[in-house]
Amino acid sequence: MTRYFKALPITAAALLAALAGRAQEQATSTVTTGAIRQIPVSDQMFRKTITRAIDLREKQNRPMFSDGKEISRVIIDAVRRGELTAYKNDSVTSTFTPKEMSSNMSYAIEAPISPDADGGDWGSTPAPKSTKKAAPANDGWGAPVASTPPASSARREKVLDKNGKPVKKNGKYVYRTVRTSTVAAAPPPPPATSAEYRPKDIYQMELTEEMIFDKKRSRMYHQIKTISLKLPSTLSTNTSGLEKNIATFKYSDLVKVFRNNPQQAIWFNTQNDAQHKNLADAFELWLFNSYIVKVSNPAGDDLATQYGSERNGLLAAQQTAADLIEYEYSLWSF
Repeated sequence: MTRYFKALPITAAALLAALAGRAQEQATSTVTTGAIRQIPVSDQMFRKTITRAIDLREKQNRPMFSDGKEISRVIIDAVRRGELTAYKNDSVTSTFTPKEMSSNMSYAIEAPISPDADGGDWGSTPAPKSTKKAAPANDGWGAPVASTPPASSARREKVLDKNGKPVKKNGKYVYRTVRTSTVAAAPPPPPATSAEYRPKDIYQMELTEEMIFDKKRSRMYHQIKTISLKLPSTLSTNTSGLEKNIATFKYSDLVKVFRNNPQQAIWFNTQNDAQHKNLADAFELWLFNSYIVKVSNPAGDDLATQYGSERNGLLAAQQTAADLIEYEYSLWSF
């Protein structure tokens, strides 16, 4: 009996250590990936990392892209307020500053062509000079407008003799009027060389998820890890013609932003204005449309690269989605 009571503290300490290690494993796997659900690695019978593309212009995705409450606007405003951290890619290890993210979503403004001495554009035919006299200025109702003389200022100062003493005449000082030139107006500010895209222009997103089958709960989970804002390649001002990653965000951070800003983070219910949903609920309920662009593979290639073209990649995306559904269904076959 004495040995039993002596072994009891050792057993309790071992159990506490095991539980602490298990809790640490769960917390670490959740924090680093950006997912909000904790599934221990020991309970994961199957896992596959999938990347999906979301086009916010699609009819099914329009509720999260309503005017003035676009999901891109909600995310960008949160970064500017310092409420959300932007990352460079879906590894979520390196961060962007708000200024760097703003630079990623900006485009260059072309300077206007300067006219040459002949009044035409550079290299163009000179504009013909008009021989007609310009019509006199009027106030818009036909009445002539008096020309305004150039503004100037004047001051009076005493007249001095050659010795520097004031000159008097009839016992009074002699004054003269001195006019000063008008102070030159400040030059206009230089024209802007770049401008930011509107939130409405950023209609491409990329979602990374982990498809995990939890053997303890006998259920397949779709764990969203990250969401990225993409600069569409089809924009006329995107001269590169390539899709560009603006920034990537942890899904767990986005859920906090959506919950903390319920008036802006709205999934618009087209059937009932009294039943709008929060964007966090929309993602949890999977109320959006997407298509698979990449499934984890040794080379890290997307489907378009694997199958040789964008068209074949889209066909492969449909087949891949069907294969994953069939695999989940087959898990219940005995």
